[in-house]
Amino acid sequence: MTIAGFGALTLVVCVAAPLVGATAIHLSRVFDRTIPFADNVDAQVFFVARLPRVLAAILVGSSLAVAGVVFQAFLRNPLASPDTLGLSTGATLGAVIVITFHIDTAVLGISAVPIASFLGAAIALGIVYAMSIARRHGTSTTVLLLAGVALSAFFGALNRLIQVLGDFTDTFRSIRWMMGSLDVGSYTDVVVSFVPIAAALVAVATLPRVLDLVSLGAAAAESRGVDVRRAERLALVSASVLTGSAVSLGGPIPFVGIIVPHIVRLIVGADHRLVLPAAALFGGTFLVLCDLLARTVFGAGGMPVGAVTALLGGPFFLWLLFRRFR
Repeated sequence: MTIAGFGALTLVVCVAAPLVGATAIHLSRVFDRTIPFADNVDAQVFFVARLPRVLAAILVGSSLAVAGVVFQAFLRNPLASPDTLGLSTGATLGAVIVITFHIDTAVLGISAVPIASFLGAAIALGIVYAMSIARRHGTSTTVLLLAGVALSAFFGALNRLIQVLGDFTDTFRSIRWMMGSLDVGSYTDVVVSFVPIAAALVAVATLPRVLDLVSLGAAAAESRGVDVRRAERLALVSASVLTGSAVSLGGPIPFVGIIVPHIVRLIVGADHRLVLPAAALFGGTFLVLCDLLARTVFGAGGMPVGAVTALLGGPFFLWLLFRRFR
Protein backbone atom coordinates (compact mmCIF):
# COMPACT_ATOMS: atom_id res chain seq x y z
CA MET A 1 0.00 0.00 0.00
CA THR A 2 2.86 2.37 0.78
CA ILE A 3 4.62 1.84 -2.55
CA ALA A 4 1.30 2.00 -4.41
CA GLY A 5 0.52 5.34 -2.76
CA PHE A 6 3.88 6.85 -3.69
CA GLY A 7 3.59 5.40 -7.20
CA ALA A 8 0.12 6.88 -7.70
CA LEU A 9 1.39 10.29 -6.57
CA THR A 10 4.29 10.08 -9.01
CA LEU A 11 2.01 9.07 -11.88
CA VAL A 12 -0.42 11.94 -11.24
CA VAL A 13 2.40 14.48 -11.09
CA CYS A 14 4.04 13.14 -14.27
CA VAL A 15 0.77 13.47 -16.21
CA ALA A 16 -0.24 16.84 -14.78
CA ALA A 17 3.12 18.66 -14.83
CA PRO A 18 3.51 18.78 -18.65
CA LEU A 19 0.06 20.35 -18.91
CA VAL A 20 1.03 23.37 -16.78
CA GLY A 21 3.05 26.26 -18.14
CA ALA A 22 3.01 29.63 -19.85
CA THR A 23 1.25 28.07 -22.86
CA ALA A 24 -2.04 26.41 -21.93
CA ILE A 25 -2.57 22.98 -23.50
CA HIS A 26 -5.28 20.35 -23.24
CA LEU A 27 -4.68 16.63 -22.79
CA SER A 28 -7.48 15.74 -25.25
CA ARG A 29 -5.76 17.69 -28.02
CA VAL A 30 -2.34 16.27 -27.15
CA PHE A 31 -3.49 12.74 -28.05
CA ASP A 32 -5.87 13.74 -30.84
CA ARG A 33 -4.69 11.66 -33.81
CA THR A 34 -6.97 13.47 -36.23
CA ILE A 35 -4.66 16.51 -36.07
CA PRO A 36 -1.25 16.16 -37.79
CA PHE A 37 1.63 16.53 -35.36
CA ALA A 38 3.09 19.42 -37.38
CA ASP A 39 -0.15 21.37 -36.81
CA ASN A 40 -0.84 20.20 -33.25
CA VAL A 41 0.72 22.87 -31.03
CA ASP A 42 -0.50 21.15 -27.87
CA ALA A 43 1.25 17.89 -28.81
CA GLN A 44 4.45 19.73 -29.74
CA VAL A 45 4.57 21.57 -26.42
CA PHE A 46 3.75 18.38 -24.49
CA PHE A 47 6.12 15.94 -26.21
CA VAL A 48 8.96 18.24 -27.31
CA ALA A 49 9.21 20.97 -24.68
CA ARG A 50 7.81 19.58 -21.43
CA LEU A 51 7.78 15.78 -21.33
CA PRO A 52 11.59 15.37 -21.72
CA ARG A 53 12.00 17.83 -18.85
CA VAL A 54 9.61 15.87 -16.63
CA LEU A 55 11.33 12.57 -17.45
CA ALA A 56 14.72 14.13 -16.67
CA ALA A 57 13.37 15.40 -13.33
CA ILE A 58 12.09 11.92 -12.48
CA LEU A 59 15.47 10.32 -13.25
CA VAL A 60 17.55 12.97 -11.47
CA GLY A 61 15.31 13.21 -8.41
CA SER A 62 15.05 9.44 -8.00
CA SER A 63 18.80 8.95 -8.43
CA LEU A 64 19.77 11.64 -5.93
CA ALA A 65 17.21 10.46 -3.37
CA VAL A 66 18.29 6.81 -3.56
CA ALA A 67 21.96 7.83 -3.45
CA GLY A 68 21.21 9.88 -0.34
CA VAL A 69 19.56 6.90 1.36
CA VAL A 70 22.53 4.66 0.57
CA PHE A 71 25.15 7.18 1.68
CA GLN A 72 23.35 7.90 4.96
CA ALA A 73 23.11 4.21 5.81
CA PHE A 74 26.57 3.33 4.49
CA LEU A 75 28.34 6.22 6.26
CA ARG A 76 26.03 5.96 9.31
CA ASN A 77 25.56 9.72 9.15
CA PRO A 78 22.07 11.27 8.86
CA LEU A 79 23.55 14.39 7.28
CA ALA A 80 25.33 12.54 4.46
CA SER A 81 24.23 13.27 0.90
CA PRO A 82 25.38 12.66 -2.70
CA ASP A 83 27.68 15.68 -2.29
CA THR A 84 29.50 14.13 0.68
CA LEU A 85 32.26 12.32 -1.22
CA GLY A 86 33.01 15.13 -3.68
CA LEU A 87 31.27 13.43 -6.60
CA SER A 88 29.06 16.40 -7.49
CA THR A 89 32.04 18.77 -7.35
CA GLY A 90 34.05 16.45 -9.59
CA ALA A 91 31.19 16.30 -12.09
CA THR A 92 30.94 20.09 -11.98
CA LEU A 93 34.66 20.41 -12.71
CA GLY A 94 34.32 18.33 -15.87
CA ALA A 95 31.42 20.43 -17.13
CA VAL A 96 33.15 23.73 -16.31
CA ILE A 97 36.26 22.67 -18.26
CA VAL A 98 34.20 21.85 -21.35
CA ILE A 99 32.15 25.07 -21.16
CA THR A 100 35.13 27.37 -20.53
CA PHE A 101 37.47 25.93 -23.15
CA HIS A 102 34.75 25.41 -25.79
CA ILE A 103 35.14 21.66 -26.19
CA ASP A 104 32.22 20.94 -28.50
CA THR A 105 32.99 17.33 -29.42
CA ALA A 106 29.86 15.17 -29.37
CA VAL A 107 29.76 11.38 -29.08
CA LEU A 108 26.79 9.48 -30.52
CA GLY A 109 24.72 12.64 -30.45
CA ILE A 110 25.56 13.38 -26.80
CA SER A 111 27.07 16.79 -26.12
CA ALA A 112 30.43 17.14 -24.41
CA VAL A 113 29.06 18.70 -21.20
CA PRO A 114 27.24 15.62 -19.80
CA ILE A 115 30.08 13.34 -20.92
CA ALA A 116 32.72 15.46 -19.17
CA SER A 117 30.49 15.78 -16.13
CA PHE A 118 30.15 12.01 -15.81
CA LEU A 119 33.91 11.56 -16.30
CA GLY A 120 34.58 14.08 -13.53
CA ALA A 121 32.34 12.14 -11.17
CA ALA A 122 34.08 8.92 -12.22
CA ILE A 123 37.49 10.41 -11.36
CA ALA A 124 36.23 11.45 -7.93
CA LEU A 125 34.79 7.96 -7.45
CA GLY A 126 38.11 6.42 -8.48
CA ILE A 127 39.97 8.42 -5.86
CA VAL A 128 37.49 7.56 -3.12
CA TYR A 129 37.32 3.91 -4.16
CA ALA A 130 41.14 3.65 -4.13
CA MET A 131 41.09 4.90 -0.56
CA SER A 132 38.35 2.43 0.38
CA ILE A 133 40.33 -0.61 -0.86
CA ALA A 134 43.55 0.57 0.79
CA ARG A 135 42.36 -0.78 4.14
CA ARG A 136 42.55 -4.50 4.84
CA HIS A 137 39.73 -4.62 7.36
CA GLY A 138 36.92 -2.76 5.65
CA THR A 139 36.21 0.87 4.86
CA SER A 140 36.70 3.67 7.36
CA THR A 141 33.73 6.03 7.14
CA THR A 142 35.80 8.73 8.80
CA VAL A 143 38.47 8.48 6.10
CA LEU A 144 35.84 8.61 3.37
CA LEU A 145 34.15 11.67 4.89
CA LEU A 146 37.46 13.50 5.27
CA ALA A 147 38.49 12.52 1.75
CA GLY A 148 35.15 13.82 0.46
CA VAL A 149 35.68 17.17 2.19
CA ALA A 150 39.20 17.44 0.77
CA LEU A 151 38.08 16.51 -2.75
CA SER A 152 35.19 18.98 -2.65
CA ALA A 153 37.50 21.79 -1.55
CA PHE A 154 40.14 20.93 -4.16
CA PHE A 155 37.72 20.52 -7.06
CA GLY A 156 35.86 23.66 -5.97
CA ALA A 157 39.10 25.65 -6.06
CA LEU A 158 39.83 24.33 -9.56
CA ASN A 159 36.33 25.32 -10.67
CA ARG A 160 36.84 28.90 -9.50
CA LEU A 161 40.29 29.07 -11.09
CA ILE A 162 38.95 27.93 -14.46
CA GLN A 163 36.09 30.42 -14.26
CA VAL A 164 38.60 33.23 -13.69
CA LEU A 165 40.47 32.15 -16.83
CA GLY A 166 37.30 32.21 -18.95
CA ASP A 167 35.50 35.24 -20.36
CA PHE A 168 32.25 36.68 -19.02
CA THR A 169 29.98 34.63 -21.28
CA ASP A 170 31.63 31.32 -20.42
CA THR A 171 31.59 32.13 -16.72
CA PHE A 172 27.88 32.93 -16.89
CA ARG A 173 27.16 29.66 -18.71
CA SER A 174 29.14 27.63 -16.18
CA ILE A 175 27.49 29.35 -13.21
CA ARG A 176 24.08 28.78 -14.77
CA TRP A 177 24.90 25.08 -15.20
CA MET A 178 26.21 24.86 -11.63
CA MET A 179 22.84 26.11 -10.33
CA GLY A 180 21.16 22.99 -11.75
CA SER A 181 18.89 22.96 -14.75
CA LEU A 182 16.53 20.54 -16.45
CA ASP A 183 16.46 22.25 -19.84
CA VAL A 184 16.64 18.95 -21.72
CA GLY A 185 16.27 19.48 -25.44
CA SER A 186 15.73 15.88 -26.56
CA TYR A 187 15.10 12.35 -25.37
CA THR A 188 18.65 11.28 -26.24
CA ASP A 189 20.21 12.62 -23.05
CA VAL A 190 17.41 11.08 -20.98
CA VAL A 191 17.84 7.63 -22.56
CA VAL A 192 21.64 7.73 -22.26
CA SER A 193 21.42 8.65 -18.55
CA PHE A 194 18.75 6.02 -17.96
CA VAL A 195 21.12 3.14 -18.81
CA PRO A 196 23.64 3.60 -15.94
CA ILE A 197 20.89 4.75 -13.58
CA ALA A 198 18.87 1.58 -14.23
CA ALA A 199 21.94 -0.62 -13.71
CA ALA A 200 22.77 1.14 -10.43
CA LEU A 201 19.17 0.86 -9.21
CA VAL A 202 19.20 -2.88 -9.90
CA ALA A 203 22.35 -3.17 -7.77
CA VAL A 204 20.82 -1.06 -4.98
CA ALA A 205 17.72 -3.28 -5.01
CA THR A 206 19.88 -6.08 -3.55
CA LEU A 207 20.93 -3.96 -0.56
CA PRO A 208 17.89 -3.29 1.70
CA ARG A 209 18.69 -5.96 4.31
CA VAL A 210 22.40 -5.13 4.15
CA LEU A 211 21.75 -1.42 4.67
CA ASP A 212 19.53 -2.19 7.67
CA LEU A 213 22.38 -4.14 9.26
CA VAL A 214 25.26 -1.89 8.19
CA SER A 215 23.48 1.16 9.61
CA LEU A 216 23.73 -0.55 13.03
CA GLY A 217 27.50 -0.94 12.66
CA ALA A 218 29.97 -3.13 10.81
CA ALA A 219 30.35 -5.53 13.72
CA ALA A 220 26.59 -6.10 13.97
CA ALA A 221 26.38 -6.75 10.24
CA GLU A 222 29.31 -9.18 10.23
CA SER A 223 27.84 -11.12 13.14
CA ARG A 224 24.75 -11.74 10.97
CA GLY A 225 26.69 -13.08 8.00
CA VAL A 226 27.03 -9.94 5.91
CA ASP A 227 30.19 -9.54 3.82
CA VAL A 228 30.63 -5.93 4.91
CA ARG A 229 33.60 -5.20 2.65
CA ARG A 230 31.79 -6.36 -0.49
CA ALA A 231 28.53 -4.68 0.52
CA GLU A 232 30.22 -1.35 1.22
CA ARG A 233 31.94 -1.35 -2.16
CA LEU A 234 28.74 -2.24 -3.98
CA ALA A 235 26.86 0.51 -2.12
CA LEU A 236 29.63 3.04 -2.77
CA VAL A 237 29.87 2.31 -6.50
CA SER A 238 26.10 2.13 -7.05
CA ALA A 239 25.34 5.39 -5.22
CA SER A 240 28.25 7.09 -6.98
CA VAL A 241 27.01 6.01 -10.42
CA LEU A 242 23.55 7.35 -9.53
CA THR A 243 25.06 10.66 -8.45
CA GLY A 244 27.31 11.03 -11.48
CA SER A 245 24.52 10.19 -13.92
CA ALA A 246 22.10 12.58 -12.23
CA VAL A 247 24.58 15.46 -12.18
CA SER A 248 25.57 14.89 -15.81
CA LEU A 249 21.90 15.18 -16.81
CA GLY A 250 20.62 17.99 -14.57
CA GLY A 251 23.65 19.61 -13.02
CA PRO A 252 24.49 19.72 -9.30
CA ILE A 253 20.98 20.07 -7.83
CA PRO A 254 21.39 20.49 -4.06
CA PHE A 255 19.51 19.14 -1.05
CA VAL A 256 17.37 16.52 -2.85
CA GLY A 257 19.63 13.75 -1.57
CA ILE A 258 19.28 14.90 2.04
CA ILE A 259 15.69 16.18 2.18
CA VAL A 260 13.86 13.31 0.53
CA PRO A 261 15.37 10.41 2.56
CA HIS A 262 14.44 12.09 5.86
CA ILE A 263 10.92 12.95 4.70
CA VAL A 264 10.39 9.37 3.54
CA ARG A 265 11.69 7.95 6.82
CA LEU A 266 9.27 10.16 8.73
CA ILE A 267 6.44 8.62 6.68
CA VAL A 268 7.39 4.93 6.31
CA GLY A 269 9.96 4.31 9.04
CA ALA A 270 13.54 3.06 8.78
CA ASP A 271 13.08 -0.27 6.95
CA HIS A 272 15.08 0.06 3.73
CA ARG A 273 12.76 -2.36 1.93
CA LEU A 274 10.27 0.52 2.00
CA VAL A 275 12.64 3.49 2.21
CA LEU A 276 14.52 2.78 -1.03
CA PRO A 277 11.53 2.45 -3.44
CA ALA A 278 9.60 5.18 -1.64
CA ALA A 279 12.58 7.54 -1.87
CA ALA A 280 12.98 6.78 -5.58
CA LEU A 281 9.33 7.61 -6.27
CA PHE A 282 9.07 10.61 -3.96
CA GLY A 283 12.44 12.01 -5.07
CA GLY A 284 11.28 12.13 -8.68
CA THR A 285 7.95 13.65 -7.67
CA PHE A 286 9.62 16.26 -5.49
CA LEU A 287 11.97 17.41 -8.25
CA VAL A 288 9.17 17.55 -10.84
CA LEU A 289 7.21 19.84 -8.51
CA CYS A 290 10.29 22.00 -7.85
CA ASP A 291 10.90 22.30 -11.59
CA LEU A 292 7.24 23.20 -12.09
CA LEU A 293 7.67 26.06 -9.61
CA ALA A 294 10.91 27.12 -11.31
CA ARG A 295 9.36 27.47 -14.76
CA THR A 296 5.95 28.90 -13.81
CA VAL A 297 6.20 31.01 -10.65
CA PHE A 298 9.44 32.86 -11.39
CA GLY A 299 8.55 34.48 -14.69
CA ALA A 300 9.01 33.63 -18.35
CA GLY A 301 12.77 33.15 -18.04
CA GLY A 302 12.28 30.74 -15.19
CA MET A 303 14.74 29.96 -12.42
CA PRO A 304 17.24 27.09 -12.24
CA VAL A 305 15.65 24.23 -10.38
CA GLY A 306 18.69 24.00 -8.13
CA ALA A 307 17.84 27.43 -6.73
CA VAL A 308 14.33 26.25 -5.84
CA THR A 309 15.57 23.10 -4.10
CA ALA A 310 18.12 25.21 -2.21
CA LEU A 311 15.41 27.63 -1.08
CA LEU A 312 13.38 24.70 0.20
CA GLY A 313 16.30 22.64 1.42
CA GLY A 314 18.17 25.30 3.36
CA PRO A 315 15.48 25.85 6.02
CA PHE A 316 14.81 22.11 6.22
CA PHE A 317 18.51 21.40 6.73
CA LEU A 318 18.67 23.95 9.55
CA TRP A 319 15.58 22.42 11.14
CA LEU A 320 17.16 18.98 10.87
CA LEU A 321 20.33 20.20 12.58
CA PHE A 322 18.30 21.88 15.33
CA ARG A 323 16.19 18.77 15.85
CA ARG A 324 19.24 16.48 15.94
CA PHE A 325 21.40 18.51 18.31
CA ARG A 326 18.72 20.00 20.58
